[in-house]
Amino acid sequence: MRVMGVDPGLTRCGVGVVEGAPGKRLRLVHVSVVRTAPGDEVALRLLGIETGIEALVDELRPDAVAVERVFAQHNVRTVMGTAQAAGVAMLVAARRGLPVALHTPSEAKAAVTGNGRADKAQVTRMVTRLLALDAPPTPADAADALALAICHVWRGGARDRLARAQRTRIEQAAEAERARLAARSRGGTSQ
Repeated sequence: MRVMGVDPGLTRCGVGVVEGAPGKRLRLVHVSVVRTAPGDEVALRLLGIETGIEALVDELRPDAVAVERVFAQHNVRTVMGTAQAAGVAMLVAARRGLPVALHTPSEAKAAVTGNGRADKAQVTRMVTRLLALDAPPTPADAADALALAICHVWRGGARDRLARAQRTRIEQAAEAERARLAARSRGGTSQ
């Protein structure tokens, strides 16, 4: 599975793509940061993020996109920009029919370090180790994007399989109920 992780931000939007499967070795496909100028108007900055992510999605062809779930911060302006950048990433994926998953920062940290409260340095060290990189990805936004992609490969795939299994059980139960109702309407048992 090839997953694009996006660490949304209005000035720096980290993008990391990894390939792998649960229990298998991970491989780095790409890591970069889409940057916009802080002095530009927000609409232009969002357009720049969209253009950058679109180009990477078209070039790298991920199977899924994992975006950091925006959480409340004290700085409303920062959270608004982060949410807007996250929305752009989700829109780019949706236009291409790609599944989108949202993972909290603590989920991504726990997936790569085993600790949902790990600091940025710990996340960067583990991402570097897990992907067998010669040097740590920089800036931290790039490492965070890779952590999101790794999190989705390891947890998202399992979550998707569980959801499919749950749908199958629901479909089987619905089929059994339809059969019971059909038998009842034909004068069969009422149970």
